[in-house]
Amino acid sequence: MDSEKQQCYQVALPEASHPIDSVKVTAAQTEPLHSLMSSTESINTASGDAEANLPAVIESGEPEDLLEYIRGGQVWLVNSRQRNGVILCKPFHTEFAGPGAAVGGYLDLDCQRVIPMGRLSLVRPTSHQERQNAYLIRRQWIKLTQQVTDKSAPLQRAQMILNQFETYFDKETIARIPDEAFALMVGVLPYTIRMARRPPGKLTVRVRG
Repeated sequence: MDSEKQQCYQVALPEASHPIDSVKVTAAQTEPLHSLMSSTESINTASGDAEANLPAVIESGEPEDLLEYIRGGQVWLVNSRQRNGVILCKPFHTEFAGPGAAVGGYLDLDCQRVIPMGRLSLVRPTSHQERQNAYLIRRQWIKLTQQVTDKSAPLQRAQMILNQFETYFDKETIARIPDEAFALMVGVLPYTIRMARRPPGKLTVRVRG
């Protein structure tokens, strides 16, 4: 395993006051999650043999197969030791779940499409504590995105979310992500994302003769 894979990755927005890798589990934080986790665990327990047949790790794969796993009721963790993540496309918005975050279970039954980023690796949690921490990290990723959506100017939101992803993933990966996916993440029109993608000075102006 190379040195890059031995560290835990994160996307940290400049304004973030609580980096993801500093998440600590406290009683106050975990109490609101108990009912959700209990419900999810009941799904996993009820699945019995079906869960036993699931792989311990899912490496990349076709988006349709990943969606089936994520919507299957089992909780998965985005591998915290790889530069990867997944955009979860819901009916009216999208979410990004990065390293360490929980996906699946009751959280993503309404997921309609997934867009893997990097070499996506999903790991099956092995303990209640691991699952609990993953829920907290998922919440931190949501909060980080919320800091972008708090900006009032649509173009500013579009530029901020693109800049953030470009510091984490390569340009080729970002270019493959549909404008609509970023737009639904920060509440702007796809056209606004297209404008934010344009390099400075590339605005085309037509002059009538």
